[in-house]
Parts: sequence; C-alpha cells; structure tokens
Amino acid sequence: MANTDWSAWHIYFTDERCLPPADAARNSRMAGEAWLDHVPIPIIQLHVIPAELGANKAASAYVETLRTIGEFDLVLLGIGEDGHTASLFPGHDWDSSPQSPDALAVFDAPKPPPERVSLSAARLSRTRRAIFLVSGESKRGAITDWRDGKNIPARAVTPAAGVDVLVDAALLAPSSPADDFTAR
Repeated sequence: MANTDWSAWHIYFTDERCLPPADAARNSRMAGEAWLDHVPIPIIQLHVIPAELGANKAASAYVETLRTIGEFDLVLLGIGEDGHTASLFPGHDWDSSPQSPDALAVFDAPKPPPERVSLSAARLSRTRRAIFLVSGESKRGAITDWRDGKNIPARAVTPAAGVDVLVDAALLAPSSPADDFTAR
C-alpha cells in the first residue's frame, strides 16, 4: 500500500445504518477504523451516506451525491446469512431495473436497526468490477442458495463483467473445489 496514490481514490458506501455518525455500528465508522483512517485519502473524497438525517433524507442526499458519478471502478460487497447484500434484504424491493434510483430508503430491515440507506441493485451493478468477500460458517446456506440459482439479493448485482466471489473453501460442498464457483 506504500506505493498507492491515495489522492486519486474516491470512496462511496454501499449502505449505512441510520445511526449517529460516531456510532460504532455505522459502516463508515467501521471502515474508518479498519482502513480509511490509516490511509491519506483526502477527506472530501470520502463520500459517507448522511444516514443520521433519517432514511428518506439520506437516500435523497446520496442520490444527489451520485448524480454525476458514472460507473464505479470497484464495488466490494459481502453477503449475509439470508443472502442479503448491502441493505438489500430478501422479501424487499431491491430496485434492479435501470430506472431505479441510486439510493433507497429502507425502513423495515430484518436486522437492527430497521432504518437504513442502501444503494439499489441497479446502482451496485454499474461497476467495472464487483467482488463479494464471503467467510464464516453462517454464510453456508446463502452460498448454497446462490449456487442453486435461488432469487437472493446478492444475485441482483449483475454488472456486465459478472461478479467475482471470494469464498472460504470450507463453505463449499466437499465435492466442489473453491475455484469452480462462478456467479455471472
């Protein structure tokens, strides 16, 4: 990382919990502590979702933030036990149509807190590269559902180049080598 030109980086967040900015459960706070506070990316290039405004206002504000942004270079995602990604949950609208807004207000997330802001599946799909990082035994069912073609939110992220899924080999069936898993 020593040779990285951090001055060229812009960071956007896929989702955020509607909590105060300093709350330890905010994605922006966790990303800061784990990475962003330790690299010299100019603060004006960290585009945090203003979730403390409430879901509706924050989603509208983030739509404006993203208005002039074309394709992302990289979208980095995880997957939850239920197949959710960002704050796109099973049984909810993921807004994957091209006319979808870039950011969505979420009011009934099944995990606390219930009020959140998420990029839509359509916006997450507008990227040159999408990578899912998946670890933990609790994700086994979600990976099985994805591999079986079930309609889970993670499948709604469909960039033109497909997605790369980096998954713990232990989460794959013993007869399936890790490098056989491809989601497109």
